[in-house]
Amino acid sequence: MTKPDVAADALNAIAPELQEDDMRALARFVEFKKEFLGRLEREIVGQPRVLEDLLAAFFAGGHALLTGAPGLGKTRMARAIAQTLALKFSRVQFTPDLMPSDLLGSNILQATSSGERLFEFLPGPIFTNVLLADEINRTPPKTQAALLEAMQERQVTVVGKRYELENPFFVLATQNPIEQEGTYLLPEAQLDRFLFSLTIDYPKASDEIDMALMTSGAEARNETHVVTREEALEYQALVRRVIVARRVAEYAVEIVRKTRPQTKNSAEATQQYVEWGAGPRASQAMLLAAKAYAAMSGRPTASYDDVERAAPNVLRSRVRLNYLAQADGMTVDFLVKMILREAREELERRRD
Repeated sequence: MTKPDVAADALNAIAPELQEDDMRALARFVEFKKEFLGRLEREIVGQPRVLEDLLAAFFAGGHALLTGAPGLGKTRMARAIAQTLALKFSRVQFTPDLMPSDLLGSNILQATSSGERLFEFLPGPIFTNVLLADEINRTPPKTQAALLEAMQERQVTVVGKRYELENPFFVLATQNPIEQEGTYLLPEAQLDRFLFSLTIDYPKASDEIDMALMTSGAEARNETHVVTREEALEYQALVRRVIVARRVAEYAVEIVRKTRPQTKNSAEATQQYVEWGAGPRASQAMLLAAKAYAAMSGRPTASYDDVERAAPNVLRSRVRLNYLAQADGMTVDFLVKMILREAREELERRRD
């Protein structure tokens, strides 16, 4: 694909010293990414694309929903990310009897040294930096909804009192697409809180052999982290400072609007197969993800290609297909490919 020129006025708007500092920070970020992915790929075999997408979601300040069959390393991924980033890690196995207080924490009655009895807040596992919500679709909506405030506002409310969560806060939720008995579909409001919805496929035969050898041998020694919590926060702030030209933002919004059958400029396939399209939060997520991909490549500006790379991950859980799509075997991923091809063709016509 043709790489578009970046708007010169956007670059000139930055003070030279700030631009120079950011370029040095971007160079460090690229080196960190290489080391980070290198270490993860020694533990997680055959999933380089997913690992890079998870890294982009984390540094964009979002959360990720991971869908895949059991045994593909979803839990191992979350734990490895937390260890490599020197962050606190919690794992919660979501079950039908899990209550919101099991996740958020609760007030317990404690006796003081003077004999008084006072309520003391006992924090739950959500008070961490990396939270693995394992098989999130196995718990009822009441408990699923307990995550909403935390994911959006980085705080929780227990018995009317608010408690701030420590930054960074990253939720990696998993769900099993095979077993649907006894599961609860995630509501659209919660799906919209995830920056990315990612899928893990079965590995290649050679990768599966490596996985079998790795997990059946001696336990590997835990390596030291490659970045501190403070550096992770700095890189998250750096991603926010990546420039997005207005025309690139317009392109992201146009892609999102093409998923909505209610709009006049929606894609032809959308009119046929989509019951409900993505909302405005998808445009915001797409630009944040595009910034993360640009920063991970050492570029101070996001491009059309960054937006297109982010689009499937952002839209996968935000577009609801109708019954005709199911009958015709249409998937969201294939629909997004059609929309991106149409949007790119329109973009090239306007540039000619």
